[in-house]
Amino acid sequence: MISASLVKDLREKTGAGMLDCKKALEATNGNIDEAIDWLREKGISKAAKKADRIAAEGVAAIKIDGNTAAVAEVNSETDFVAKNDEFKALVDEILNAILANDVKTNEDVLAAKSSDGSTIEELIIAKTAKIGEKLSFRRFAKVTKNDNEAFGDYIHMGGKIAVLTVLANTDSTVAKDVALHAAAMRPIYVKSSEVPTDVLEKEKSVQRELLINEGKPADRIEGILVGKMNKYYEDVCLENQIFVKAENKETVAKYVESKGGSIVSMVRFEVGEGMEKREENFAEEVAKQMNM
Repeated sequence: MISASLVKDLREKTGAGMLDCKKALEATNGNIDEAIDWLREKGISKAAKKADRIAAEGVAAIKIDGNTAAVAEVNSETDFVAKNDEFKALVDEILNAILANDVKTNEDVLAAKSSDGSTIEELIIAKTAKIGEKLSFRRFAKVTKNDNEAFGDYIHMGGKIAVLTVLANTDSTVAKDVALHAAAMRPIYVKSSEVPTDVLEKEKSVQRELLINEGKPADRIEGILVGKMNKYYEDVCLENQIFVKAENKETVAKYVESKGGSIVSMVRFEVGEGMEKREENFAEEVAKQMNM
């Protein structure tokens, strides 16, 4: 006979449900260590079943430690889970692992150790089983700065957008202003020289074709194209954009220069960008949960 106190103890150790804890103890003749392993194995199985679900919600988060910063996007299936304390703790563990280790790829991060000695990958699997949704680590950036540089960090809507900027020869207030601008205006590159040649040529080709279709004189097309490409740079390059706080239409680059600085780099993560979103509505989601 499995006692209620033993079930309670196992639940506190694992966070699993009462029924699962009782089944685990029955399957292992009341051995709590074996029951923990049994639940872990079941958790891995449950997590695997969720692998085909779409996790396009979640948070983008930033953590700064001295001259090093970590930015990460971690996804969940629903926005409800993204606000869960368990999920927030997972994100914090991932950021700590990025800061503490020499990581270059997602695989490096997943292989890094968390505070309880498990790998980040194992932690994600365990949290997936406990929370009941597919969770996934999507991407990260690890950024270092020099002593004469400043970080600017900005989180929008509780983690829907995270922006980290690095500015030279100015302070964190200016850097944060630029991060706030980037959150609102969605630049892809810092400066025009960073736009890849193939991207640039494709845009020129599209604009040239549009001008031809509009009936512009052939001898004027290349001249008009210069203005079109300047507008393109203004749309996609941080330095070329009109600063959101500017009263005199100055660019972000001019604003930073007026403060004695220059833009070194920018990381901007928007949760779920480029990912397929679920089409299910809330009522369908509740119905699914009730029938599981």
